[in-house]
Formats: sequence, C-alpha cells, structure tokens
Amino acid sequence: MPIVTTAILTFILLVLIGIIVGLAFNRYGRSWLGRQVADATGVGDVTYSLVGIAGSFMGFHIGVILGLLPSVLLYVAAIFGAALTLWFWRGR
Repeated sequence: MPIVTTAILTFILLVLIGIIVGLAFNRYGRSWLGRQVADATGVGDVTYSLVGIAGSFMGFHIGVILGLLPSVLLYVAAIFGAALTLWFWRGR
C-alpha cells in the first residue's frame, strides 16, 4: 500500500477514534445534570470531539516515539491517549 494512502487512512482513523471517544465521554461520563449544565454553557459534543481528536493524535505519536510497531497497538495507544486527555481536561 503506498505511503500516501496509509497516511490518509491513519489520519481518518485517528479522527474517528477521537470523535467516538469524545462523544462517549460526553454522553456517558457525566450525570444528567452535568450534561444539562454543559449544554447551557456551550461545552457539548463538538468540544469533546475536538479534545478527543487531539488526544488521539497525541496517544498515537507517543506510541510511535515509544517504538510500538505500526499495528493495532498504535491505535490502542490513540484510544488511551484520547481517553486520558479527556479525563485530564475534565479536571479529574
């Protein structure tokens, strides 16, 4: 597979991972009242998705720095990176 196709596929997968983890944190990580306050203040799905995307890119590249082989482990690192970034971003 050419490197350009692989790079585009990796980019799309990292964006999707970030969006999915961000939406999961926003929908299931808080109570009903917390979601109502967040919606009133403007911190909603889009913000969580963007922070999740940033976290997935950080997790993926930290996995590359650690020397993980280009396999499923890099995408698992992206999931952990997105979740950890969202967890710290929420103030826990």
